[in-house]
Amino acid sequence: MGLIQILIKDPLAFVILSVLLLYSVIFHELAHGWVAYKMGDPTAKLLGRLTLNPVKHLDPIGTLMLLIIGFGWAKPVPVNLENIPSNKRRKGIILVSAAGITANIIFAFVALLLLRLISPEPSGMVQQVLLLLAHINIILAAFNLIPIPPLDGSKILMGFAPESVNRVLIQIEPFGFFIVIGLLYSGVLNPVINFFQYIILRVISVFLL
Repeated sequence: MGLIQILIKDPLAFVILSVLLLYSVIFHELAHGWVAYKMGDPTAKLLGRLTLNPVKHLDPIGTLMLLIIGFGWAKPVPVNLENIPSNKRRKGIILVSAAGITANIIFAFVALLLLRLISPEPSGMVQQVLLLLAHINIILAAFNLIPIPPLDGSKILMGFAPESVNRVLIQIEPFGFFIVIGLLYSGVLNPVINFFQYIILRVISVFLL
């Protein structure tokens, strides 16, 4: 059942799911800023972005897309890696970039754990809300793992890759959004996203045993 069907069938469930999904993208960005702050970069904190106040995070278009099609985004949390000590910078790039993905995976895990613990009525609204919450968070995590700028996966790759690769990633970053859209439209990224979804589900299933 999609978001529109839930809105028609049960407006209250739609409101609850919408709030949970909004905080899925908020926590994604908040996690970036929080880990950066812990590693020495106060940029997000100084700009008031280490908060659960949705007004500070929500992007109008990203929020609308999330509520209509179940896939959206929040305003990126500003991070200045130059504030992280040079001897920890590569580690910082990896941890800060992976933080948002990890937040989405945790959201998905909690939703599936609740599904197991409370055993809601099959095909009931609670089950549909939890399944959709898990599904969308897994998609968000899988999508952001794609190693194309400006997605988080490219930053994680930069933390491991040699400088020659990093220079290429930096050069294509201004065009990265259009590259990603083009590859999504052509279907080229579908197997990649499916692969990452499979890996994420396998990881979650280990902790659900």
